[in-house]
Amino acid sequence: MEVKLHRKFLKNFKKLTKKIRVRFVERKNLFINEPFHPLLNNHSVDRVFPGCRSINVTGDYRAIFRQENDRVVFLLIGTHGEL
Repeated sequence: MEVKLHRKFLKNFKKLTKKIRVRFVERKNLFINEPFHPLLNNHSVDRVFPGCRSINVTGDYRAIFRQENDRVVFLLIGTHGEL
């Protein structure tokens, strides 16, 4: 699976604390190996972000992504309230 990070994702990612950035990398690696692991709570957010899904990074932080065949593009990262 190929994973890409959208420029808007990277902009928001750089503003996060080191702890949250490290947690995202851990969850991204878990996602690559097991996309529907219970810790990720991988679910559709089609209502707000058409064609997209979300995974949990921490209790409050989420990462929004779109899957295109064998390629995943992470679009946004932020708190549940921000997204």
